[in-house]
Amino acid sequence: MVLLLAAVWPAAQTDQRLQAILDRVAEEAAIFAQMAPNLISQETFRQRARKPPPRFRPRLGKAAVTPPKPEYATREIVSEYGYSVFKEAPGRLHEFRQIVSVDGRRVLSADKARQTLFRGLKSEDDRIKRRMLEGFRKHGLANAATDFGQLLLLFGRRRLVDYQFGVVREERVGADAAVVLSFRQSSGAESLVIFEGKTAVQTRLEGELWVRQTDYGPLRISLSASRPREGSVIRDEATVEYTLSSHGALTPVSVVHRQWNGSELLVENSFRYSAFRKFAADAEIKFN
Repeated sequence: MVLLLAAVWPAAQTDQRLQAILDRVAEEAAIFAQMAPNLISQETFRQRARKPPPRFRPRLGKAAVTPPKPEYATREIVSEYGYSVFKEAPGRLHEFRQIVSVDGRRVLSADKARQTLFRGLKSEDDRIKRRMLEGFRKHGLANAATDFGQLLLLFGRRRLVDYQFGVVREERVGADAAVVLSFRQSSGAESLVIFEGKTAVQTRLEGELWVRQTDYGPLRISLSASRPREGSVIRDEATVEYTLSSHGALTPVSVVHRQWNGSELLVENSFRYSAFRKFAADAEIKFN
């Protein structure tokens, strides 16, 4: 695919275009890093996860040789959502949530959850932030991946050297014509964190970066990562859609994450975000 485009665009022009795209993406990543700690949204998370097969169920006739159809359980969690860092690792932004409802059951009012989240995001005590992370995981979620909303930070200027890029094709995202770049992580720390029970699995990434053709503003990041597990291959795929907020920073609109064991879907996680609001002051929650 890259060779095909090289026939359309001279090599020097392709290199210049790629550099211009990466410069713009790195600029947007820097703006996001600066503004994200003062942004807050409401997140609606839906999970569809395969139920474990029954330990024993007698089956006769054709049913004895036909594999049973997988059964899936669904969950929905609504949370107030924002970004912060741990004091022990100030250079890495994380997602934090304060739960409002679980499967339609109210846990906190939205105002109370927002106040609690705000205090946690601004706290210097990492224990408070870890409790917020545990509050999301304890609801029986299967293989929930986190820290998708800030995937744009993968392409900060200092991190660009960790990836190999190539311009591969042109597509459309809604009304926007887009240029699609492939990327593969070749160095640096593993970037995707997936929780399997109490175990955190980190892995390196490859995928595609979609940018608007007219100004190279990022529109979409899609990624995949694979790893062996008990004689099979587990594959994670995710797509994050971005839009420009009223505050001048790109923010996520939606995330879809799927995990596969071979051709079998294990879990599908979807996240949707309301319009992000910006704190007007650190002392209390007031929004511009």
